[in-house]
This record gives sequence, structure tokens and C-alpha cells, in this order.
Amino acid sequence: MKIVACVKQVPDSAAKVVVEDGQVTWGDAPLVINPWDEYAVETALVQAEEHGADVIAISIGGESAKEALKHALAMGCNEAILISDPKLEGLDSLTTAKVLAAAIQKVEDVQLAFFGRQAIDGDVGVTAAQTARVLGWPAFTLVSTISKLDPNSGTIRVERSIEEGRQIVEGKLPGAVSVVKDIGEPRYPSFMGIRKASRANIPTWSLVDLDLGEFTPTVKWPELMNPPQREIKTEIIEGESAAEIAETLADKILEEKVL
Repeated sequence: MKIVACVKQVPDSAAKVVVEDGQVTWGDAPLVINPWDEYAVETALVQAEEHGADVIAISIGGESAKEALKHALAMGCNEAILISDPKLEGLDSLTTAKVLAAAIQKVEDVQLAFFGRQAIDGDVGVTAAQTARVLGWPAFTLVSTISKLDPNSGTIRVERSIEEGRQIVEGKLPGAVSVVKDIGEPRYPSFMGIRKASRANIPTWSLVDLDLGEFTPTVKWPELMNPPQREIKTEIIEGESAAEIAETLADKILEEKVL
């Protein structure tokens, strides 16, 4: 059995992202593996250790995206694959899903594909479900617990963390699973894992390798701009007592029509 962990390279969460000349930039901030995807890698590794599977990390991006894949390898993934092609510039979540689905099919014998809940740069959170749709697989999203996985019978039972509470879902394999933080804390890459990842030869697949043609993104961004800056004034209210300060504050709130 093979398990795929889909990862993405994103700007560090501490980066200040702005728009300059119509292009998104995060300055000199480093690019890292999407934090949500670390949970996906951890879940894939736990299931692989329990059921004797291999874990393959897959990412779409430029040459720098190999660093995110090396992080996944350092955590314990057996293999990593980069999908890179100039025609994938400006891809949206649906295009991403089609490419990931083609890669998963090319790997063959994949029973589970794990995804993080969302990417912190796009925050769309639908790639797992869209990939499942393209593959014709069931989608198990927002999973907080995998309570049962039986590769022999091809069944899986998960607990989903949704706004209304918890939901238990059962289904057939193969399947796509997106996970939330409750699934388990990601492990730190080991020293030996880091050394192994640094020497790893990560193959690069193009659209030709995946038997895919050109894509026309369903979603386009015709214009990008920074949000307008708000002018904020701070006023410190003073008084002889707490009651006087509270009364003045109440008058200010009414004057500004906050209430």
C-alpha cells in the first residue's frame, strides 16, 4: 500500500505579505512547508507505520518547493516528487486538484492521500475535496481522528471536527483525507532524517509526464491591491476616580455612536 502526503511551500506565517506593482510579495521572509501540511505528513507516517505502507510526498511549485519536500522527507517520508511546469503559473485550486490527481494516479496503488486543512497563503481549503472529486474517491475532510483503517477490507472510519460538533463517517478506500490540528502534533525532523533529506534526489514531473495539456484557470485575479490603511487615533481617558473615567468613557461611546 502507498500513501501520498500533499504539501505546499508557503511564506513564513510571520511574513508581512503586501502587493507591489500588482504582484504579491513577502520580501525576504523565508519560504516554508505549509504548517497545516505538517499534520498531514504526520498522519500519513502514523498510518504507514501501523499498516506497513510507503509515504510519498508530492508538491507543486518551482525548484524552491523541493525544500518543503525535504522537510517531509526529514520527517520520515520514503519518497518525494516535485511537479513543476511553466504552464502551471497562476494555477487555482481546481487546477491544483487536477494535477495532484494525475500525479497520484501515476504513482499507482495509492490508497490514501492526506492533505492539510488549508494553505495559509490561499486559505481556500477545498483542494482535498476537489482532488477526491477528480479521482472519483470519497473525501473525508476536517478529520480529527482516524478511529479505524483496514487496508484488507478497504474501509476507513474517521471523526470529523465540524462547527456543529463531531461527526463520525465511514467509507471505502481509496480516499482523500484533510486533517485538522487535533489529529496529532507533528514530529520534529530527526538529525538522521535531515541528513538523508539533504542528499535526496527528488524527481521533477512536468505536465507532459502526467499526460496533461495546458490549463485555463477557472479562477483568475485580474487585479491585486493592498487593503486601505485605516487611521486610528488613541485617546487616554483620565479622571479622579474609576467612576468618573467610566462615565467619560460611556459619553465617548455614545458620542461616537458605537452603541
